[in-house]
Amino acid sequence: MAGMGRSSRAARGPEPAATTGPGGRTHAQGPLSRPVGSGLAELRPDRDRPAAWSLLIDGAPQSLVDLADPTHLGFEYQRRLGHLIDLVAPPGRPLTVLHLGGGALTLARYTAATRPRSRQQVAEIDTALTELVRAELPLERGWQIKVRGADARSVLERTPEGSVDLVITDVFSGARTPAHCTTVEFTTLAARALAPGGWYTANIADGGALPFARSQVATLGAVFPELCLIADPAVLRGKRFGNVVLAAAHTPLPIADLTRRAASDSAHARVEHGRALTDFAAGATPATDATAAPSPEPPPGVFR
Repeated sequence: MAGMGRSSRAARGPEPAATTGPGGRTHAQGPLSRPVGSGLAELRPDRDRPAAWSLLIDGAPQSLVDLADPTHLGFEYQRRLGHLIDLVAPPGRPLTVLHLGGGALTLARYTAATRPRSRQQVAEIDTALTELVRAELPLERGWQIKVRGADARSVLERTPEGSVDLVITDVFSGARTPAHCTTVEFTTLAARALAPGGWYTANIADGGALPFARSQVATLGAVFPELCLIADPAVLRGKRFGNVVLAAAHTPLPIADLTRRAASDSAHARVEHGRALTDFAAGATPATDATAAPSPEPPPGVFR
């Protein structure tokens, strides 16, 4: 399932024109709560956008979807992943994307709206959640988005070599990333799936001295020669628990463009790469299938 996030209320800036939504739940119908495979799912109307909904699982924010405007990314981490979707190829060029973790399919919707004719596959183990999202927050007709009700790693293992332009890993069980989706072996499978010039991206969450994020940088660095990290400066300083977005590739990443976007976005973020990122991960050990642990539990009250 897609990961926990912090909302960002400001506008994103120039975007493709909004499309007319295909219907779906209206604010007049009010919030909805329903048990799904991973816990209690809640759809809450967004107070600022009349066609937008937040998805929470057991109280942890997972996704935000605006049915009237799929280009709107309301969570900070989604906006940072959106920058990567924008930069992985020239504007408008269709992509082949593998989403590991689905949630409310926010990033798949964004890709479909900004890059028409993209072919996307989503691994979402919680089939009851997918059924709820499809019923209440339906996708546009014509979008080539296929959702598979299976474990993210098992879908990755079956993905043909060199077949995707972008892998987006946003796998959370509640508010934690499962251990088996954080390892060198997992990352090697993702690298195998990438077409030449493709990128691997991941959303994780950490706090304090960021031991999990440092280990993940070391893990990706064991597989990819090029990588960067995007996060709120307060998270990097250990001032709060929050999301960290990682990107990796076998070819150079557009660090200058990404840095400009992250700095000018309303959800201001810092990009670490090169020597600074090496120093950040100094002493951290890559996670393997034999040693990995889930990402840390968020502290009490972090979502209030």
